[in-house]
Amino acid sequence: MNRANELHEAVKRSLERYFKDMDGETPTAIYDMVLKNIERPMIETVLGHAEGNQSLAAQMLGINRNTLRKKMQQLRIKG
Repeated sequence: MNRANELHEAVKRSLERYFKDMDGETPTAIYDMVLKNIERPMIETVLGHAEGNQSLAAQMLGINRNTLRKKMQQLRIKG
């Protein structure tokens, strides 16, 4: 299994567990919930691998450095 499939399956398992834990209740705002729970650790991890270099981290993420800085500010991630 390649890395993309591993991530795909991990997210899928987490969502399936989430629905199971809801015990039949209808959840709302799943999209925002998932993004909020994935975006911060993704950015923190990539910044760690880039040793804090925001330009390199932005390149690794495939986003503009200014977008990264804005996301870091929104998510209160120290730079």
